[in-house]
Amino acid sequence: RGAGSRPGAFPLLALWLGGLLPLAACSHLPLVLVPVGSLLSSYGWYILLAAVAIYLLIQKISQSLAAGPSSQPGAADAAVEREVVVRRQEALAAARLRMQEELNAQAERYKEKQRQLEEEKRRQKIAMWESMQEGKSYKGNLKLSQQEVESGASTSSAVPKSKPNKKPLRGGG
Repeated sequence: RGAGSRPGAFPLLALWLGGLLPLAACSHLPLVLVPVGSLLSSYGWYILLAAVAIYLLIQKISQSLAAGPSSQPGAADAAVEREVVVRRQEALAAARLRMQEELNAQAERYKEKQRQLEEEKRRQKIAMWESMQEGKSYKGNLKLSQQEVESGASTSSAVPKSKPNKKPLRGGG
């Protein structure tokens, strides 16, 4: 065993405590000092490091608590921040509304195009039905109606060409 395990190994401590405590109170002192001394000699460095770590942790916590209220925005800062948040939300809502209106307009244009296409198909079907009722070929009529649509578009932009006078291949007889 080390020097701390013998009775009377801490004469200065006993002398110092002896001056503060009556002699009768010091009779159990070696019973307490021996286990404490052996504990410190075995785990002293660990206890010291744990104490330093706890001290630093307490200092860090106390600094964060002391700095906490001053770092939080005051009433004026909070009001300004709220106004900024409200403005951002209003701008976001306005942008969403504009985008929704644009999307609705595109949907209306698409629906109108679909209606026009359906109407054109319906007209073609009616024309085919009428040509079939008259005994004509519906394919020829379909080609004619498509040519009319194309020629209607082309006549507005170009002048129609005149046909040159050709002789018939067969004679009149």
